[in-house]
Amino acid sequence: MSAPEAALQLSTLAGCGLTIAGYPRFRYDARGGGGSARLGPASSDGTWPLQFPPQELQIPPLDWRSTRLLGVPLPPGLSISIEPQRLEGVVDPASGSLALSFQAHFVFAVGSLYRAPPLLVSTELVTGEVRSQRHRCCGQPLGADGTAQLVGVATIEPSGEAWLDRFLGLPDEALALLRCRFSSESGAGFPWEPPSGLWAPGQ
Repeated sequence: MSAPEAALQLSTLAGCGLTIAGYPRFRYDARGGGGSARLGPASSDGTWPLQFPPQELQIPPLDWRSTRLLGVPLPPGLSISIEPQRLEGVVDPASGSLALSFQAHFVFAVGSLYRAPPLLVSTELVTGEVRSQRHRCCGQPLGADGTAQLVGVATIEPSGEAWLDRFLGLPDEALALLRCRFSSESGAGFPWEPPSGLWAPGQ
């Protein structure tokens, strides 16, 4: 009988953010989301590959419950749903660094009256620093409590919906900030021993 696949559990947290084009940052509470990553064998450099089945990932929508812009909740009925297509990469238990390739469809909707064509967002979420023409932001490596801050910049291409593209100023850049917690599932065999000096978001 083969051993079970090693796995890491991801939980998304409050304190996330999304900046699109020149708009102020959306403050986003992503609590309640997450998924389970399958871990591959450790590489010779000590990193572990991990892959999240996209159909099992849960990411809360940006709506009046979860998201504020300039301190004000989004209007009721207005929402941006996130439909994951890919989340995979590597984790280094020794340094706490993560690099994850992320791809998702972002879908703008107004209740049941309107649903825009999906915006394809592709980026690499990292615990290091990202820089672009418009954005600069630093992530944070996995802390002793398993929390991390991942950041990534993506170029958003036009959706084809003329008014939406004008409203968002597409094509342009977007900056994503994800606060999350990773935990090793029981019996996973993952050597989770983050260095004691690592910073933990929220401390």
